[in-house]
Amino acid sequence: MCPQTIEDTEETLPRPAVVTIRAAKPRDLPELNEMIAALAAHHNDQVTMTPEKLERDLFGPVPWIKAIVADTGPGLIGYAILVPLYRAQEGSRGMDLHHLFVRDGHRGHGIGQHLVSRAREIARNAGCGYLSVSAATGNFAAHRFYEQMDFKPRPVTGMRYMQAIA
Repeated sequence: MCPQTIEDTEETLPRPAVVTIRAAKPRDLPELNEMIAALAAHHNDQVTMTPEKLERDLFGPVPWIKAIVADTGPGLIGYAILVPLYRAQEGSRGMDLHHLFVRDGHRGHGIGQHLVSRAREIARNAGCGYLSVSAATGNFAAHRFYEQMDFKPRPVTGMRYMQAIA
C-alpha cells in the first residue's frame, strides 16, 4: 500500500519544520488507528481495526508487527507497518512493508521516502536480507515511487489461499 494511491486534494500544506520518524508508542494508537482507517476506506476495505487490536499487536506479550510514524510534534502525518517474513528454502529473514501512508496535504515532501528508509534500517537491524512491498496492479504512481526507492518488481507466481481458523 502506498500513500500515492490516495488522491490528494488541491491543497498542499507546507512541510513541517521538523518531522521525526520514530517507533510508534502507545500514545499514538488513536491517531495510528485513524490513519489505518483512512487508507482502508480509500481502498474500499472493511475497517475492523481498533486501538485495542493495535495495542495487542504492537505492544502485547507477543508483538506481531512493528509500526513507525512520522511525527510533527502536534500530530502524526504518516505511518508504516512492518510484518516479518521468512523464506524457509533459503533460511532468510525479510520484512514486508505492509502499509505505507502519508496524510492528504503532506504528500510530495519526502515523508514516504523517510518512512521507507527507516523501514529498511529496521529490517537490516533485525537481520533481514530483504524488504518487500506490494501495490495494486493499476497503481502506477506507487509503482514509480517504489522503483525510485530501488525496489525491483517481482511477478506474482500463483494463487494465494486463505482459510479462516477462528
